[in-house]
Amino acid sequence: MSFFKKLKDKFSGNQEAEESTEKYKEGLTKTRTGFTSKINDLVAKYRKVDEDFFEELEEILLQADVGFETVMELMDQLRFEVQRKNVKDTSNVQSVISEKLVEIYQSGEEEINELKFADDLTVILFVGVNGVGKTTSIAKLAHRLKNEGKTVLLAAGDTFRAGAIEQLDIWGQRVGVDVIKQSEGSDPAAVMYDAVRAAKSRGVDVLICDTAGRLQNKVNLMNELEKVHRVIAREIPGAPHEVLLALDATTGQNALIQAQTFKEVTDVTGIVLTKLDGTAKGGIVLAIRSKLKIPVKFVGLGEQMDDLQPFDPQKYVYGLFAEGLDKEEALESAEADK
Repeated sequence: MSFFKKLKDKFSGNQEAEESTEKYKEGLTKTRTGFTSKINDLVAKYRKVDEDFFEELEEILLQADVGFETVMELMDQLRFEVQRKNVKDTSNVQSVISEKLVEIYQSGEEEINELKFADDLTVILFVGVNGVGKTTSIAKLAHRLKNEGKTVLLAAGDTFRAGAIEQLDIWGQRVGVDVIKQSEGSDPAAVMYDAVRAAKSRGVDVLICDTAGRLQNKVNLMNELEKVHRVIAREIPGAPHEVLLALDATTGQNALIQAQTFKEVTDVTGIVLTKLDGTAKGGIVLAIRSKLKIPVKFVGLGEQMDDLQPFDPQKYVYGLFAEGLDKEEALESAEADK
């Protein structure tokens, strides 16, 4: 049974899951257009799976920003699997690649992508440099949580960047959630203190906190985030429950450098990968997981409020290979009908 057939069987009859799968397919169009055409050209060029085929496939994966370590691991597994299954025809390789990519990402951890919620008040801290889509991601996550029946409060902790407080306030009004704020230049830790107190008194389910994204002075950023952490943890033991790093997928390898820097200054628990629909190198998702050992928890697949989707490795890999897997399934069906 093909990878896509398994996926369809898994989500069949679940409208929300089917819609989410379709969003992945649409959101990864740019990556797939370049990626799939190269894979298709490769399959057309080589009718048999041999070492030359593997070498060119390796280059295609590297160009998609999948990451060197991940590609090397994948190639080793592919060689073994192709030999084990006695795969001769290159047209059958896409399904094997798909399954192996999912296995590599998950590495035996089934629930790594899910948000951790506390029994009462959950605190989510957002970090990331300016311009990566952090504020809009906060709004989209608030919108998602609100639709799930949770009450949400926002904290405007980026008091450093001009207009950041106002921007979050506007998004809060659009989404229909309150924003706890102070004036520009205020102490971010004081904002967090007020926000936690407000969240407790109002009995909200989730408090989402914005933070400053300046990397010019790593020491200042570290000190600021440490102070914010300390204030939140003092008021709510065990908080923040999630520290989500927003990264812009279109920046490619630069996103990895940013992630490494933030990993050094704070305990990042997950990645929100924005603008995945805007890049032709969507393999960065796998590079992040492989190199940094941090799970991607959400991906941005478009401009709409519901286009911030929980990351699902199976849907993601389907989005990368959609046309090829559709074609493979059609061939399987035709063979079965004979």
